[in-house]
Amino acid sequence: MTNELKDGQSLLVACLCAQWCGACRDYRPAFETLAAKFPDVHFAWVDVEDEPEVAGDIDIDNFPTLVIQHASHVLFCGAMLPHISQLERMLQTFLPQTLAESHAQATSSAERVAWQGVADIRSRLMLLS
Repeated sequence: MTNELKDGQSLLVACLCAQWCGACRDYRPAFETLAAKFPDVHFAWVDVEDEPEVAGDIDIDNFPTLVIQHASHVLFCGAMLPHISQLERMLQTFLPQTLAESHAQATSSAERVAWQGVADIRSRLMLLS
């Protein structure tokens, strides 16, 4: 487990994918490049067939599905077109947020409230380590 995950305060970006998914395989090199560009963010590549307990009850309709958390606050949970520039723009928005701002965002709509707990990837990854 890396320090970024263990400290519980950093931004976490989890890509929920499947090895058989061509879009996921194509997306992974760009995801890893973005991880190198943002060393203070914890990036996790999770194959939902190898580690189904990490995805838990998340309804995965399409791949890649991303979960972005700041501490325990789930800021985004859903499928995203495999264009890494979209994820990069989201990170640039979320990175400067304080925990209070992340909490406000995480509770700003019924959909976001529903993500809390269900999409807590950080806690599940910590249990595996």
